[in-house]
Amino acid sequence: MTKIVVTGATGFLGRHLMPLLESAYGRQHVIGLSSSDFDLLQQDRIEQMFAAHRPEILIHLAAYSGGIGANRTFPADFFYRNALFVTLMFEAAARHGVKKMIYPMGGCSYPATAPSPISEDQMWNGYPQPESAGYSVAKKMGIVTSSAYRQQYGLNSVVLIPGNMYGEYDNFRNNESHVVPAMIRRYYETKQRGEKEILMWGDGTPVRDFVYAGDVARTIPWFIENYDSSEPVNISSGTETSIRTLAETIRRQMAWDGEIRWDTTKPNGQMVKIFSVERLASLGLGCNTPLEEGLGKTIRWLEQNYPAGSDRIRL
Repeated sequence: MTKIVVTGATGFLGRHLMPLLESAYGRQHVIGLSSSDFDLLQQDRIEQMFAAHRPEILIHLAAYSGGIGANRTFPADFFYRNALFVTLMFEAAARHGVKKMIYPMGGCSYPATAPSPISEDQMWNGYPQPESAGYSVAKKMGIVTSSAYRQQYGLNSVVLIPGNMYGEYDNFRNNESHVVPAMIRRYYETKQRGEKEILMWGDGTPVRDFVYAGDVARTIPWFIENYDSSEPVNISSGTETSIRTLAETIRRQMAWDGEIRWDTTKPNGQMVKIFSVERLASLGLGCNTPLEEGLGKTIRWLEQNYPAGSDRIRL
């Protein structure tokens, strides 16, 4: 029976994926690893991992990630560590005869000026957002690495590009979280304090493409069994949601009856960022969880893991 190893198994996407793999392949055949098991920035520890577990299928989720503030402060760290995560793991997978490797990256690696809907063939048409370019460029090197190791060593690797994921197990920590978890936490704390007004940045008009992490996870077993190409695939909903609609939907889900104020002195950021899902649909796949349903699951998870009065989220 096939042995599957998942790096970064205790991270956001990993915690959605592990139960699906265990159900499909059997718990005894799926090994989830975290940074406490092996330091995958060290080549000798990677060798120890391969010697110990001998994966036939490797799902490489491990990455060094953080919020925009951290990316601005430590751009070299984000580049160096993620470049090593890519380079060392692809090299080891090829040498150890891995039959299939799945490597997800992020939509932030697309050029900042890419017109929406952003298709996979736009990846090399420009530079990503400068604030996170160290991280983004290191991660997008996985596309080149996948193609190079396929050509020279026959390593069958697949590059997936999830959109703006949200869901249970997300990072809700202040100064690190993305828009959905940051907004949910702000509402939650405002409600707990009994306040009737909440302040949001910008004017709410920017449009984004949000995808429930459980939907992304559900596509991965299909790619293990059916896709044998280094051509990357966007994994997203392809739907347009304005930041204002997102704010109103979360307010409704959390039954908060206060007033939203928009601080138009703050920047909106990129106005439209939607991912093309034509290639995904051509494979018979889709990420179809409605935003309202996915947000409800996320909010319930937060409420269970961040009780009133707690000073941090229990992950």
